[in-house]
Amino acid sequence: MMRFDIEFLILICAALAAFASILAVGLPFFRGERFESRLKSISDRRRELAKQQRESFHVRGRLQVGSGWKLKQLAIRRFKLQDLLEAKELRLQLARAGRRGQQAVVNFLFARVAAPLGLLIFSLFYAFTVFAEKPLVFRIFAVLLATTIGNYLPIILLKNAVTKRQQKLQRAYPDALDLIVICVESGMSIEAAFAKVTEQMMEGAPELAEEFGLTTAELAFLNDRRQAFDNLADRTGLPAFKSLSTTLQQSEKYGTPVAVGLRVLAKESRDSRMAAAEKKAAALPPKLTVPMIMFFLPVLFIVIGGPAVIQVLDMMAHR
Repeated sequence: MMRFDIEFLILICAALAAFASILAVGLPFFRGERFESRLKSISDRRRELAKQQRESFHVRGRLQVGSGWKLKQLAIRRFKLQDLLEAKELRLQLARAGRRGQQAVVNFLFARVAAPLGLLIFSLFYAFTVFAEKPLVFRIFAVLLATTIGNYLPIILLKNAVTKRQQKLQRAYPDALDLIVICVESGMSIEAAFAKVTEQMMEGAPELAEEFGLTTAELAFLNDRRQAFDNLADRTGLPAFKSLSTTLQQSEKYGTPVAVGLRVLAKESRDSRMAAAEKKAAALPPKLTVPMIMFFLPVLFIVIGGPAVIQVLDMMAHR
């Protein structure tokens, strides 16, 4: 019996060792796939900028929907949304949400067309089947409400995506700026510092790493370096990145030390993060007042006064 237990234990240890070996070999491949997927947009941006450099003096035609998107092409042309494919503000909002390229614009415009139509058809089906016994005014109101929601739903989702992404960028910005300051003070250039931030923060803050990676690609291909800094501020839409862009542009124009300005920005970003944390901490007691009154105090009164009430009821019952 003892021999069987030892053999079984050895068998379990061997199985665990084999599983750990397979896991150790396979994890780097999965990690590499995630890293490559995060850098895909940066590589696409590099190729796009290289193509623009080769064709910088040629007039570009109007942007068209690809031949593979027949349904989307028909919907956009039917509703005369072709001019919106070149709308700079729409592309900027999509870029701030992390959606870049011609396909992102086409998908958004198609959603603007398909969402109200889909909800209109869905609401009409319910109005004449499930809610057929309801009053006519109620059914018309439900159809109009569903169509209105479908019209504004893509815009609301886009604004929500922009807000969430900006929050992630703002949260990771102070750490990235500290890393840039360290790289610049060690003798690295801005391009090398941005590349280092892209490499080091890809796992913890992929959105921020993506933005700095795109800026590194633009610095390598664009003739005007200041345009790359302006693009960084426009893509993020945050005052902190606007200050960073202004500081780097002034350094490029007047030759001022980059490390000095970046150190000041890093101190301001740390102070802003501390002030935001203190503001949230100060706002916590008023927010807890109503939950404490509704949930904590009744339970506390029951725990404190419950035994006394039980004793009084027992005394009254024995009389």
